[in-house]
Amino acid sequence: MKKILCAILAVVMVLSFAACGSKDTSSKGEAAKVLTIDEVEKTVAAKMEKVEKDDFKIGLICLHDENSTYDNNFIQALKEVQAELGLKDEQVLIKTNINEDDACYNAAAELVDKGCNIVFADSFGHESYMIQAAKEFKDVQFCHATGTRAQTELVSNYHNAFAAIYEGRYLAGVAAGMKLNEMIEKGEITADKAVIGYVGAFDYAEVVSGMTSFFLGARAICPSATMKVTYTSSWFDIAKEKESALNLINSGCVLISQHADSEGAPKACEEKGVPNVAYNISTIPMGPNTALISSKIDWSVYFKMIINTALEGGTIPTDYCGTMKEGAVKLTELNEKAAAEGTQAKIDEMKAKLESGEVKVFDTKTFTVDGKELTTYTADIVDAGDFVPDSEAIADGQFAESSKRSAPYFAIKYIDGISDL
Repeated sequence: MKKILCAILAVVMVLSFAACGSKDTSSKGEAAKVLTIDEVEKTVAAKMEKVEKDDFKIGLICLHDENSTYDNNFIQALKEVQAELGLKDEQVLIKTNINEDDACYNAAAELVDKGCNIVFADSFGHESYMIQAAKEFKDVQFCHATGTRAQTELVSNYHNAFAAIYEGRYLAGVAAGMKLNEMIEKGEITADKAVIGYVGAFDYAEVVSGMTSFFLGARAICPSATMKVTYTSSWFDIAKEKESALNLINSGCVLISQHADSEGAPKACEEKGVPNVAYNISTIPMGPNTALISSKIDWSVYFKMIINTALEGGTIPTDYCGTMKEGAVKLTELNEKAAAEGTQAKIDEMKAKLESGEVKVFDTKTFTVDGKELTTYTADIVDAGDFVPDSEAIADGQFAESSKRSAPYFAIKYIDGISDL
């Protein structure tokens, strides 16, 4: 018995030493070096062989369904491209209400079994399951919106895509700033009461980047603007989003915007007569007296690109970020009934300046953090699952959002002027 116990103890000691040794990468026991996005090994995308049009199929996996403004934006974009390219209904397969768990892998596998050449998923939490499917079905291309791992996963048939939506949110903020100025000029509020309310889903970089760019656009027009933020802890919850908007209004916010996926906030604004700026779709039908404008990613640009790549043969970018110049970032129609006079002209002016580079959304001269200009910031761009900052994000006098990875990484919560409700 003693021999057995001694043998077990010896094995445990060996394993313990091995485990301890695995944490060190040098004889001095120093921590492993964190690689920046410029140092890490990058994925090389696989080339697609040409697919005959009649044999082509694409599958879309959605977290929710058409009732979610976010998912509906993808669905309508794919249907638009389907009509433009003359694809039949049986060539475009859409799966809705697919959770961020094994259901995503199963949905992807089912779409492969049905002959899809490309499978696309629209939610951040789908990523690991899409990578799992890509590793198994190597002859199929897997594309994923909002993900972060395609550049470094070394899976050649897996791709990420996003867009520079911060440009659109900035311009939507310009519309908000114009409205605030009008309210001040009419005596409806004083300059110090130009408080914006923002309904966010989570305090993730995607939301933080969007709300900050919106605020910077508003403040470029109305310098006295401030903003209060609240989070629903859900991408789609009509009741919570409406309640959050009402809480913001009751706290003194005179204009509401959002990064959440239902009509809850716009409807609350219409009920209370408070101006609203939304996301993904025009909310004028549900807020004819209060809806100003919305920003959106036009996913038809990406869908058309990846489908044409399949039909013509070629390579889908590993990590794609669509821009305003390409038409991937847009604003919905301006509600002239609710917007301030001159808003469209100001939007057009600022849009031209953004596209020329005269105006930069995250120009570090235009905001401070704790009273200081931001001169350096290490962002978590290499997604190693450890949330460790690894790469410098300040370049040429701006926070270089989405220049090193398509998914947003502006995670500074909060710049001066923005606070929690």
